[in-house]
Amino acid sequence: MEGGSLVALSLVVGLLALAVALAAGWGRPDPGEPPGDTAGKKANGVSVKKPLGSKKLKQQQQRSRKEKHPQHNFTHPLLASALKGHSGNITCLDFSSNGKYLATCSDDRTVRIWSTKDFLERDHRCRQANVELDHATLVRFSPDCRAFIVWLANENTLRVYKMAKREDGGFTFTAAPEDFPKKHKAPIINIAIAETGKFIMTASSDTTILIWNLKGEVLATINTTQMNNAHATISPCSRFVAACGFTPDVKVWEVRFKKTGNFPEVVRAFELKGHTARVYSFAFSNDSRRMATVSKDGTWKVWDTSVEYKKQQNPYLLLTGRHDEAASRPCRLALSPDAQVLALASGCSLWLYNTRRGKQEEHFRQAHGEPVADLTFDTTGRFLASCGDRAVRVFHNAPGHRAVVEEMQGLLRKATNESTRQRLQQQLSQAQAALDSLEAPRG
Repeated sequence: MEGGSLVALSLVVGLLALAVALAAGWGRPDPGEPPGDTAGKKANGVSVKKPLGSKKLKQQQQRSRKEKHPQHNFTHPLLASALKGHSGNITCLDFSSNGKYLATCSDDRTVRIWSTKDFLERDHRCRQANVELDHATLVRFSPDCRAFIVWLANENTLRVYKMAKREDGGFTFTAAPEDFPKKHKAPIINIAIAETGKFIMTASSDTTILIWNLKGEVLATINTTQMNNAHATISPCSRFVAACGFTPDVKVWEVRFKKTGNFPEVVRAFELKGHTARVYSFAFSNDSRRMATVSKDGTWKVWDTSVEYKKQQNPYLLLTGRHDEAASRPCRLALSPDAQVLALASGCSLWLYNTRRGKQEEHFRQAHGEPVADLTFDTTGRFLASCGDRAVRVFHNAPGHRAVVEEMQGLLRKATNESTRQRLQQQLSQAQAALDSLEAPRG
């Protein structure tokens, strides 16, 4: 009897343990069910799973899109201001010829027009133009500052916006009824408007440059024959179009117009030869008498381009400087209006060089959270603006002030006329005071 009781007791304990195990397993999710999904139910002994709520998933996706990435923080004694307002990365910037405005475009489907007189103020006013159903990758002011053109990322064409000033000082922006026809087959690298207002240039990453009239008609097609284009633009004098790419030179063409305004032709003018590897970028001085280039060979060069190319005269090389960053990654370049300062961008950082001595004078390390997309000096040469992330960094051009001081000191030593000496001394004092005000915060 005792043995039978023990067997019965063991059987009861085993049945209880099995019941507990089954009860515990009943609430576990199916092996194929996503963790945390409690939507699975039992109906007639069959596991019925509900998909994750589409409404909840949609809300999560919307929140994810609205979440802003942390703004990149950067400080420097020469940082004049950071223009913030775009919700996407800024791809291009352009100063108006009258120096009053800065235009920026972003993948947030807007173009913003900033007032340059607010650069040193706490608040930075801007007006916004929306790019319907698309976004702009490039923006350029018209010479009269009453319009701007943009390159549309999705439509792959030019759109013109007219600007009209309101009584309250703001602007209204009206897009032209029709965009330019689609002509390029490869991605666009740059657009530009001649200061004379006679033509527009667009350049793509293959070997194509198109010259347009303002009505959207192609006047000429230039084949650069250099495997691909890296950069192209119009000279400030509106006489030349230049391009660089895979080859170690810069090719320059003259765009000719008759006195009647008719367009006859584009002819080859001259080349800048001297680099030993591909040229990444170049820029003109404001008077088009100087050009600067930067190459994969790790050097930058300054050239005198005020030559009579029709008499087979070649540009003169004035100076060669080193920029080791260029040997390992592409660079962008900007030249101050007076050609005294060269700005280079590699990755997220900026460097400023004196073009007389080839000396590096400033280095803005990690100025942006993303690689620099564009940089340019304002029309006065007081400021350098750059973009890449969601803010425009505006820097004081301290090297430019130093260059003016050096120039005035040299002219003063050579001056013999007393009235000339007094005028130069006044200019020197003003330049020195401006430089001292920038240097003071740096101790």
